[in-house]
Amino acid sequence: MPGLGWLTARPLAHRGLHDASAGVIENTASAFSAAIAAGYGIECDLQISADGEVMVHHDDALGRLTEGSGRLAALSAAEIKAARFKATSDRILTLSELCDLVAGRASLLIELKSHFDGDRRLVQRTADVLASYAGPVAVMSFDPAAVALARAVAPELARGIVAERRYDHPEWAALPRPARRRMAHLLHVASTRPHFVAYAVRDLPAPAPLIARWLFGLPLLTWTVRSADERRRAARWANQIIFESWRP
Repeated sequence: MPGLGWLTARPLAHRGLHDASAGVIENTASAFSAAIAAGYGIECDLQISADGEVMVHHDDALGRLTEGSGRLAALSAAEIKAARFKATSDRILTLSELCDLVAGRASLLIELKSHFDGDRRLVQRTADVLASYAGPVAVMSFDPAAVALARAVAPELARGIVAERRYDHPEWAALPRPARRRMAHLLHVASTRPHFVAYAVRDLPAPAPLIARWLFGLPLLTWTVRSADERRRAARWANQIIFESWRP
């Protein structure tokens, strides 16, 4: 596949260049347009709708940032798009709409949000949409199964693994400890064959991502950088940052 120099050429704005105090909400057209205007790459999240459309949103339910309620997986794409972001005119985009908006003007780093339930639709639909996108784009996920599936259905699509060392947040409690250990130490690489690694900045340095970078030559991104101190740590250990709440 072509080189990944574009992936590390510029810092990546986490969920777009957002600032809620200025009315620019994460993962919206406004945030993505702001990142493009500032010359940054874009990191964003994808969820699957009930009718199999890929939606640009971090949470698996409406309500935190948007009007309405309900799990995205139980709502149609039309129902999801009907909900506005609070106090804005922005609405949740489909991946196709995001591609049309960006149109190759910034690098796209897309996280596939997984429920670790074996659902293939998100990966497959994402691959189908991106097959006709000409701009620089890569996908990544915490879920090794999702990355392995991306490798199978779209081997030429740049793919990466998102990881951290401890997985001690309550959201990971349902995952068995051996699975979390496998993810933290990148023990799945025989099946995932990632082209890059995105590792938590708070957990650097750590052996697994540094071996991936220095021994195997994989680009190492780090998330989510929110301060000058974290930027200094990132500069020492990683190739590039995914940042928010603080500009490089």
